[in-house]
Amino acid sequence: MSPTALPAAGPEHGHVTFLGAGPGDPGLLTLRAVEALSNADVLVAEHEVLDVIRTHARQGVSVVRTDADPSSVSPPGTGTPQLTVVDGTSTTAAVPAAARDAAHLVMEAARGGRRVVRAVSGDPGLDTYAAEEMLACAAAGVPFEVVPGVAAAVGVPAYAGVPLRDAEGADVRFVDARTASDRCWTEVGASDGTVVVSTTLDSVAAAAAELVSAGRKPDTPLTVTIAGTTTRQRTWAATLGTIAQTLKQAKVLPSPDGGRPVIAVVGERSAAARRDQLSWFESKPLFGWKVLVPRTKEQAASLSDQLRSYGAVPHEVPTIAVEPPRTPQQMERAVKGLVTGRYEWIAFTSVNAVKAVREKFEEYGLDARAFAGIKVAAVGEQTAKALVAFGVKPDLVPSGEQSAAGLLEDWPPYDPVFDPIDRVFLPRADIATETLVAGLIELGWEVDDVTAYRTVRASPPPAETREAIKGGGFDAVLFTSSSTVRNLVGIAGKPHNVTVIACIGPATAKTAEEHGLRVDVMAPEPSVHKLAEALADFGLKRRAVALENGDPVTRPSERRPGARRRRTTT
Repeated sequence: MSPTALPAAGPEHGHVTFLGAGPGDPGLLTLRAVEALSNADVLVAEHEVLDVIRTHARQGVSVVRTDADPSSVSPPGTGTPQLTVVDGTSTTAAVPAAARDAAHLVMEAARGGRRVVRAVSGDPGLDTYAAEEMLACAAAGVPFEVVPGVAAAVGVPAYAGVPLRDAEGADVRFVDARTASDRCWTEVGASDGTVVVSTTLDSVAAAAAELVSAGRKPDTPLTVTIAGTTTRQRTWAATLGTIAQTLKQAKVLPSPDGGRPVIAVVGERSAAARRDQLSWFESKPLFGWKVLVPRTKEQAASLSDQLRSYGAVPHEVPTIAVEPPRTPQQMERAVKGLVTGRYEWIAFTSVNAVKAVREKFEEYGLDARAFAGIKVAAVGEQTAKALVAFGVKPDLVPSGEQSAAGLLEDWPPYDPVFDPIDRVFLPRADIATETLVAGLIELGWEVDDVTAYRTVRASPPPAETREAIKGGGFDAVLFTSSSTVRNLVGIAGKPHNVTVIACIGPATAKTAEEHGLRVDVMAPEPSVHKLAEALADFGLKRRAVALENGDPVTRPSERRPGARRRRTTT
């Protein structure tokens, strides 16, 4: 048994894992944290922390929130958390929030042998209340363990491009301005090392004044980072003497968001000249861009991951829904023919086609073994991945363009000597083009062109999303086909003229222009990943032009009327 293996939960007291969720980026969760979350019966956490950890929890896990209302959350360390039980089965659901504390909730959740994850922002060792909760568990005989996390005071500077130490090896001091004593300020003020200050946005100037009063020079460099490690991150560079004016000129203060936590780094290592070279996160080509992806979550998964790697915030909106064919008999005959040896090839032109055949197989009690002796073609990488997940390795994937035309480029002509059967099974959508069918017939093949599924227009997205589309709330939209253009405009309205329009190819671009849209980006080849790359190149050039002109780097959505006033929320 490995030292990090999950211990068995007791029949009466259960088990509690105190888990550090890091400073905000879900990618900073440790492997041990993900393992604990996947085995948890109950999650106990603040609203923001739940957003980070929830995706790794198993389905059906109970959730206990330790903040009554996410809009009224106090900054960490400012007082006792207000507690709200979201798990309706909890026996304390009717008890007023003020009468309970987090330790109470944790131990109650552990009753009956349940595994509880008590997740906190950053690292449990630096959390204001975690030690008290651990002591309460120990006193009650509830077994617990601790899974460390990336502390905000360490992770946020790393994402802001501010190293805390270098070859010179200066001291690093960590200060929580909300609880720091006069003696603490005196000690760090007398030091010439790096000081990392945890504070709030509207208290940064006061913390800077404390350091100057304690002996630090007013021209000491300072960086202030809000929403660190997330795509809402923003960093300001100044000095101890100028930070108040810098925040005022940037119009971030005064602000209703003044109580939000920030990390300030004081010392020569936070100098603006160094940060210009080391700011790897905020300089990503699409940093903070809200990108609309008009595809289903399943179709958009890899595309959204790619956009996140460029710093974007993808937002998936389905524009089509997939339904079974109105008359399933044709599909049923084709699947039976597949089993009885009617076909030499089967060609998949979409992930949905793979899904439709797989569902029909399951209906008949078949599996991937039914493909034995049949050659399988996939139109592109994503379709090939769906086949591999089904247990089928495709024999043919286009070496060039991932499209029907690309597939035909590599498709062998029918040869009566080497091909005992001359027929191809082509399961497709009801609205598919005839390019592939015509090309295969020209190569000498007989084609059974079968409607495997129907595509219909999806339901409109929520009102908030529709308003963002029409009002310029999105920085870019990726159109992967002409139908996504028509359907998105039909169900949600036309994107605002500040939104960057990116199209996968000339046909899609033509449809966008016919709908009154200005096409800004076009993929060099018809691939969703090349489309994302093209958008990233566009963002990179846009950023370079702004820097060359001495202008602030802004997102397209910040150009719309009223956007500048709302920038403090990002």
